[in-house]
Amino acid sequence: MDGTPSPSSPAGLSAYVAVSQLLGLTLLAATGAWLGRYRGGVAWQNPLQFNAHPLCMVLGMVFLQGDALLVYRVFRNEARRSTKALHALLHGLALLIALVGLVAVFESHRAKGISNMYSLHSWCGMAAFVLYLLQWLLGCGFFLVPGTSFSLRGRYKPHHVFFGIALFAFSIATCLLGITEMLLFNIRDSYSHFVPEGVLANVLGLLLVAFGLVVGYVLTRDDWKRAPLAEEMALSMDFKTLTEGESPGGSQ
Repeated sequence: MDGTPSPSSPAGLSAYVAVSQLLGLTLLAATGAWLGRYRGGVAWQNPLQFNAHPLCMVLGMVFLQGDALLVYRVFRNEARRSTKALHALLHGLALLIALVGLVAVFESHRAKGISNMYSLHSWCGMAAFVLYLLQWLLGCGFFLVPGTSFSLRGRYKPHHVFFGIALFAFSIATCLLGITEMLLFNIRDSYSHFVPEGVLANVLGLLLVAFGLVVGYVLTRDDWKRAPLAEEMALSMDFKTLTEGESPGGSQ
């Protein structure tokens, strides 16, 4: 509005974001290929209901969660409130898809008479989901609900950022546990002979790690952080003055 040009995307950022999306789409395709070619496909009726679990978890807890974390790096020149809303929406969609995956595995186990929540994978998976839900609720409460104290937001923000990245890494680790568990249940005797299903699942695991590393690298580059727009700085200072009666000169 003052004629100042919008800040351009930092050098290299677009390339890393593109690589992350290519890896993400490839790992989704690999998951679909594994389930379709070797596990009979995906359906909501047994005996294929279980296969909705790995598909939903890779889609929700890894791909969409990773993309939600990248929102503040990709949308650099849009209004911050719109960026916040998209960030929360993608996380909410990831949680919803993950919930479908949880229902699928519990119903499949119940129908087959298999016990639930006894393995390390199941413990980690439930912990990841519950903590992710809590992280989302707290984020919405602190950053989307109007009137939240400016200083309270500032104190919580480092925790929100840290646990966001930590939960993303935890989700990927849990998926790796799930892949290993699924292979040992289904091809225990032939896995060590480099059968095609085992190789494809191992490649899927490597794609999960690669996606996590690229997203993590983008998130931890300080010079790639989204800089506040001029109008956002003015609004933030006005908000701090209105809610706390302080001079707006302090840093966030």
